[in-house]
Amino acid sequence: MTNTFDNTPFGGQDAFDDAREAGRRAHELDRAHVFHSWSAQAQISPMTILAASGSHIWDGDGNRLLDFSSQMVNTNVGHQHPRVVDAIAEQARTLCTIAPQHVNVARSEAARLIAERTPGDLDRIFFTNGGADAVEHAVRMARLHTGRRKVLTRFRSYHGGTDTAINMTGDPRRWPNDYGAAGVVHFFGPFLYRTQFHSVDEQQECERALEHLEAVISMEGPATIAAIVLEPVPGTAGIMVPPPGYLAGVRELCDRFGIVMIADEVMAGFGRTGEWFSINHSGVVPDLITFAKGVNSGYVPLGGVAISGAIAETFADRVYPGGLTYSGHPLATAAAVATINAMTEEGIVENAAAIGRDVLGPGLAELAARHRSVGEVRGIGVFWAVELVKDQGTREPLAPYGSTSAAMNDVIGACKKGGLLPFANFNRLHMVPPCTVSPTEVAEGLEILDAALTVADALVG
Repeated sequence: MTNTFDNTPFGGQDAFDDAREAGRRAHELDRAHVFHSWSAQAQISPMTILAASGSHIWDGDGNRLLDFSSQMVNTNVGHQHPRVVDAIAEQARTLCTIAPQHVNVARSEAARLIAERTPGDLDRIFFTNGGADAVEHAVRMARLHTGRRKVLTRFRSYHGGTDTAINMTGDPRRWPNDYGAAGVVHFFGPFLYRTQFHSVDEQQECERALEHLEAVISMEGPATIAAIVLEPVPGTAGIMVPPPGYLAGVRELCDRFGIVMIADEVMAGFGRTGEWFSINHSGVVPDLITFAKGVNSGYVPLGGVAISGAIAETFADRVYPGGLTYSGHPLATAAAVATINAMTEEGIVENAAAIGRDVLGPGLAELAARHRSVGEVRGIGVFWAVELVKDQGTREPLAPYGSTSAAMNDVIGACKKGGLLPFANFNRLHMVPPCTVSPTEVAEGLEILDAALTVADALVG
């Protein structure tokens, strides 16, 4: 890691020193007053970030790290993209905020740009503050549209931290919040590396996962099910790219039983997988799409639901019972306009696809072949997971499901010491750099990861 002011945004040694001092004060105030999410407050020492630019961040000591977490897998156009920063500043000078019942230029243009990129006829956009409330509203729409209550979601999924969304989530964060009355039923999706169906290949995994889902629908009662909600490529839960035919099979089941298909694109959307939406890889058109994160790279909170014609028609003469004070906030939607235009004009989605295909994917495969601590690497675009195991034969994870371990903490620490900030969850390191990442930056990140995996190899014996 580099901890001098060279190649930093600080502009000189004095400014660099001032930033570090401000960072130390900020950390003191954070520990005194800030309550952190998903954390036991007395057991954390959060990283201070002083500045960010492109694919890099600078921590509280001034060390520069490659940000292969994209923070919350959302800085798709990288940090401080000048077109997005300028758009936010210009919008602030023009119209900082306005109530959602009024038309404003930024929201209308953002809606147009998003609708142009959604598949099929998902041309109406309801804006929210983020991904979780996008999921909440999509489910509400599906329930009102169908007159049914139940929602099916998969184990190994994440849909958000609000009430319905956390109950829909299929990972251990749901457990303390699950009171069994949310109308949510979970099922197993395809995941060949840890198959629940004793499959031997992707085709068999696909067939058996669809048979399982159809059985769940049958046992739960098709006429009681409003929606099936899926991340086309599950993100936080492990970046499991579905086998060919799976999403088409889900679409067929939804059509057969009159169930709304909701694609949760909050993490995988807007270029992350090398397509505008990850469901585009399958050619499937869902009834609703939820989005957030990459729509404006998280520069200002924004999410939304893209709505099909049939579901929009349900509310043509019937009031939709929902709304938010900040729906389509001008600063957030101006950032979305700038982000989408930059991604289009600068070939950022295409860059993500090429990086995954030509650099990141092959590089991770090469590391997997050399390190006995790696059970599997999987992914697409700039959306990859490295699954760490104690034993490649038994596939015992390096950290138990729902928890971490001293070994995983050591590996994460080695990444950070080398100058790489990964996204980590349970026994996995996720390599999810910005969609703007360069081949040179990927090569640097892989070199640091290689050294960290050597630490992991020593820990597994």
